[in-house]
Amino acid sequence: MRMWISEGSSAHRISVSCLFPASWHFSISPVGCPRILNTNLRQIVVVGILAAAVSLLYFSVIIIRHKYGRLSRDKKFHRYLARVTDIEATDTSNPHINYGIVVDCGSSGSRIFVYCWPRHNGNPHDLLDIRQMRDKNRKPVVMKIKPGISEFATSPEKVSDYISPLLSFAAEHVPRGKHKETPLYILCTAGMRILPESQQKAILEDLLTDVPAHFDFLFSDSHAEVISGKQEGVYAWIGINFVLGRFEHIEDDDEAVVEVNVPGAESQAAIVRKRTAGILDMGGVSTQIAYEVPKSVSFASSQQEEVAKNLLAEFNLGCDVHRTEHVYRVYVATFLGFGGNAARQRYEDSIFASTLLRNRLLSKQTGLTSDTPYLDPCLPLDIRDEIQQNGQTMYLRGTGDFTLCRKTLQPFMNKTNETQTSLNGVYQPPVHFQNSEFYGFSEFYYCTEDVLRMGGDYNAAKFIKAAKDYCATKWSVLRERFDQGLYASHADLHRLKYQCFKSAWMYEVFHRGFSFPVNYSNLKTALQVYDKEVQWTLGAILYRTRFLPLRDIQQETFRAGHAHWRSFSFVYNHYLFSACFLVVVLSILLYLLRLRRIHRRMLWSGSASSLWMEEGLPPQKMAGAL
Repeated sequence: MRMWISEGSSAHRISVSCLFPASWHFSISPVGCPRILNTNLRQIVVVGILAAAVSLLYFSVIIIRHKYGRLSRDKKFHRYLARVTDIEATDTSNPHINYGIVVDCGSSGSRIFVYCWPRHNGNPHDLLDIRQMRDKNRKPVVMKIKPGISEFATSPEKVSDYISPLLSFAAEHVPRGKHKETPLYILCTAGMRILPESQQKAILEDLLTDVPAHFDFLFSDSHAEVISGKQEGVYAWIGINFVLGRFEHIEDDDEAVVEVNVPGAESQAAIVRKRTAGILDMGGVSTQIAYEVPKSVSFASSQQEEVAKNLLAEFNLGCDVHRTEHVYRVYVATFLGFGGNAARQRYEDSIFASTLLRNRLLSKQTGLTSDTPYLDPCLPLDIRDEIQQNGQTMYLRGTGDFTLCRKTLQPFMNKTNETQTSLNGVYQPPVHFQNSEFYGFSEFYYCTEDVLRMGGDYNAAKFIKAAKDYCATKWSVLRERFDQGLYASHADLHRLKYQCFKSAWMYEVFHRGFSFPVNYSNLKTALQVYDKEVQWTLGAILYRTRFLPLRDIQQETFRAGHAHWRSFSFVYNHYLFSACFLVVVLSILLYLLRLRRIHRRMLWSGSASSLWMEEGLPPQKMAGAL
């Protein structure tokens, strides 16, 4: 850099010359500085370009932060918005919505459920966003018919006519243009399981032959089958956890997580993902438990290991079998005879047989007349009841002793001394009680809410106190409360009569049968999840359609990959890009200015030479004169 000061008639001028690639030269005039209009063109252009570049960088950063910050917030609240949109009518005019149909063929009837989901987002880590289809009145698209499909065991040729109204109902709601790509699953449960295999096969063959002839749904041989109790339990577990959002990725630091040894990859490091919820379901006949087993399990014996293979299900909910983010190991066990009504029947059969035997041995008449009733601790105080078997009647009178009732029911758990066992001595892998959560449905909810009015978060101490108070209350008082409408609207006299027994049974099954500690505080009894009843059919459609997005993902991999590159390269390299752009523009500009300067010097030199020659001075002396 060099600087010199020249003096003229009007002002002093400071000139600065910097040896940049284009020999940037500019001058500053004391008179011209306050007046920007007097600045030469080169300075104005350079300052303008610098201002434009700085503005470009600033607005790039602002736009990027706004964009990605908004995406983060949108993702965080997506789950809660989805709950709202679940109750909106399905937009059947949207060509990007897909549909699926599941028919639940139960023992007492068959129900059809229509589900829908938008196009998969292309991320192989995410599952389909399946929800129940709703008609224009916002009601779920569901229909039920009676009797159960097993009633056609001796006339399988009538099965297709029996199920046709259900399929016609679904065909009316699914857009006609979507029929051929809409999968249909006909899944049969308890009623069909008890039929001989030959009768099961005949019913399924009639469906596989006639349904495709009358309906255009996507219906292959594997879409009609009799599912096991284990499969049904897995589907129920999937449905509940899907609605709870437990298959989504961790977004908040305060979310409950668990370390998981992925099945088949135990030698690899454990992954951390959202903690799933276990389910407990006590119906009238059976009780079922299902929960994830995140860690590898050990067995006390080879026999126990063999039994465990039938109780542990390992499956991948992801759309790519090579990815393990959604591989789960779930324990599912169903216990026939441990439902609320079946347990009461077993209890009555036991006291009937034991009382008659005692009467014969001791020459007593207990329970044979209303004056000498059997004192039942599991019935409310002073209530009268009867048991009839083989033409004989046994008279009961309730004593309302909840503690004695519990003690009387304990042998019915059929527990063994073998480690890691539950009801009936069945193998049960350990539960990490400090980091687990369970939902109790059906009788777990009815026992806590219908009469005791304490459904929701379960507290053993409060439950015992409420159950004791109820059992010890006279039947006449309970009837008065019932007539006054103090209990749940759907609670009837049958519920009031056996509430004491079922409360004790539920307590013993949960704490003694399944070995949950008395201070366990992560059980929630519920009838619905997010104000809607969750059926196992939701888990079935989610599991059976899990591979559908894979083809679309593969087709759009190239396009999505380039979009991903463009997005993130701009985020991380916008400074470098802008700097390079600025350097190129400045280089071009300075090169042009350099050419202009040379051109002016050549013109100025030419004109000066002509002037000196006109005055008679030789051009070579011009430098010395200067």
